[in-house]
Amino acid sequence: MSTVDSRSMSGDGRDGEEVAARAVDLWKVFGQGEAQVVALRGVSVDLYRGRFTAIMGPSGSGKSTLMHCLAGLDTVTRGEVYLGPIALAGLGDAGQTRIRRERVGFVFQQFNLLPTLSAEENILLPLAIAGRKADPEWFRTVVDSVGLADRLRHRPAQLSGGQQQRVACARALVSRPAVVFADEPTGNLDSRAGADVLNFLRRSAVEHGQTVVMVTHDPNAASYADRVIFLADGQIVHELSRPTPDLVLDTMKRLDSAGGLAGAELREAVA
Repeated sequence: MSTVDSRSMSGDGRDGEEVAARAVDLWKVFGQGEAQVVALRGVSVDLYRGRFTAIMGPSGSGKSTLMHCLAGLDTVTRGEVYLGPIALAGLGDAGQTRIRRERVGFVFQQFNLLPTLSAEENILLPLAIAGRKADPEWFRTVVDSVGLADRLRHRPAQLSGGQQQRVACARALVSRPAVVFADEPTGNLDSRAGADVLNFLRRSAVEHGQTVVMVTHDPNAASYADRVIFLADGQIVHELSRPTPDLVLDTMKRLDSAGGLAGAELREAVA
């Protein structure tokens, strides 16, 4: 299992923050010849422990591809991905599966709950698959945080969409992963249920030191994050700290109007 010097992943980030995940000169190319598509073009980014980061960009900008590569769900064409001190390259399928199971949590737009299991059984499923037992105190903390204490015996069909997504959030956190990746987690929810989920993800970072990385197209959802990274044409072109919905929306509008520019010109247009 490849690693890097622990100093490079702890205390080497911005303002001395610990880096939970890192991409270094990341390239992802799909297809060959005339059908070739370059989804990521030399992306380098540090994702900090205990922070909530949103990734945004126009359709086809590479935001979901970046998340999938960071989470080990997709291989990279060139470059390096690290989860903590562990380099994903060269681990092989079995090694990457183990790393995802031990160090990564996932929340998707589709809740992906098993209909025959109760809410509690769905939450504990990743631990059961790994042959591990839940920490009772942490389990209660997670369940209380998502407001599901009185719904644990209910099956998914007996829960609202918002409650099902909160089950999915609890499932992602119950193993205390290094990073939780959320792909459009509020896409199937109404505004109130979406706000509940986003508040939970926010509290997970602020109160429990969880690292959360979320792909979204929604400026309001992105405003819950500490930091928003903007991609266009497979490159990081801008970022915001302490974002507001208006700031995020304005940046997205400038990205749309600057479509077709490349590299430094695009970054200058968005800045």
